[in-house]
Amino acid sequence: MQPDQLILKRTNNSNPDFKYLVSHLDALLTEVNGDEDAFFAPQNILDPINTAIVAYYDGNPVGCGCFKKFNENSVEIKRMYVNPEVRGKGIASAVLSELENWAKEIGFTTMVLESASKLTNAHALYYKKGYQRIPNFGNYAGIESCLCMKKELSS
Repeated sequence: MQPDQLILKRTNNSNPDFKYLVSHLDALLTEVNGDEDAFFAPQNILDPINTAIVAYYDGNPVGCGCFKKFNENSVEIKRMYVNPEVRGKGIASAVLSELENWAKEIGFTTMVLESASKLTNAHALYYKKGYQRIPNFGNYAGIESCLCMKKELSS
């Protein structure tokens, strides 16, 4: 991948390209979550958020992610998605790295996330990037179809 083919844009969750990508993510999650989708849907509604990333590949919006404050030292990664036709090009890794850098810039030291247990490709990315599995937190506690992870950010 040529460096000029991938552009990461810091934005907010009202960005039309972010919304477009999230609509595809929601469709995927509805399929993955099946009967449990009604439980997960409210977890994915975000208040206005100013820490979103949109990835553009060859000028097209192809990936996204964002984070929200989890506690005083931590943020929670939300809405990570890359279009299937461009997966395997390092886009998700680039988005995740940019989210981590942004969180560090504004003073956070830890990233947490929740992922559907069926999304093993996502888990592989998170493990590769240094995330470790933790007990399910918050509304995800006791939900077997969830996998929660954490990463301490280096300074």
